Amino acid sequence: MINAKEFLQLGLEFHGHKCPAMPLGLRAGAAAMNQLNVIRSKDKELFLIAETGNDHAAGCFVDGLMTITGCTYGKSNIKKSYYGKMAFTLVDTENEKAVRIQLKPDFFEKMLQSPFVQQRKQGILPQNIPSNIIDPLLSGVMNRSEDDFLLISPIFNYPFKKKKGNFDTEICEMCGERVFSHKLQNINGKKICIPCAEKSK
Repeated sequence: MINAKEFLQLGLEFHGHKCPAMPLGLRAGAAAMNQLNVIRSKDKELFLIAETGNDHAAGCFVDGLMTITGCTYGKSNIKKSYYGKMAFTLVDTENEKAVRIQLKPDFFEKMLQSPFVQQRKQGILPQNIPSNIIDPLLSGVMNRSEDDFLLISPIFNYPFKKKKGNFDTEICEMCGERVFSHKLQNINGKKICIPCAEKSK
């Protein structure tokens, strides 16, 4: 069983400040992993599709998911769908099984009424919010029952085709920078990188 509390300090250090959303990601990620009976991804054993966006409150949720699942942008085993939902799908790529988890709508609404969020709405940076406001919220997230705040789908089939990494590079014939070869474009008989191709349009 994956225990989110064992990843809390790592998550706080990675994320950079205390807030309720990152620990929610830890708890939700742990629930998904336990449902699938998987361990933290060392390479690409897991794949995560986050439904959050990049322009709303509680996006810190994804840092919790990355911390606990080991799905990272560097390993290319996470992507965002930008739906603006506090939900995600975790895929066991080895067994081609997946589970989708979301925050319960009523819980999510209450979370956005918290004193922490009210301070954030006033423009106060998260690291400047007093500990007497954030610490009880963080403790509440880490200690509440999953049933209080998570909707966990049944496990479902998820066909997954793994892609091979590219190790070959070439020089862009316009800017002279080295580029992974599968990203070069042939423009007027020259192999050029994406930014140069866009400039040449």
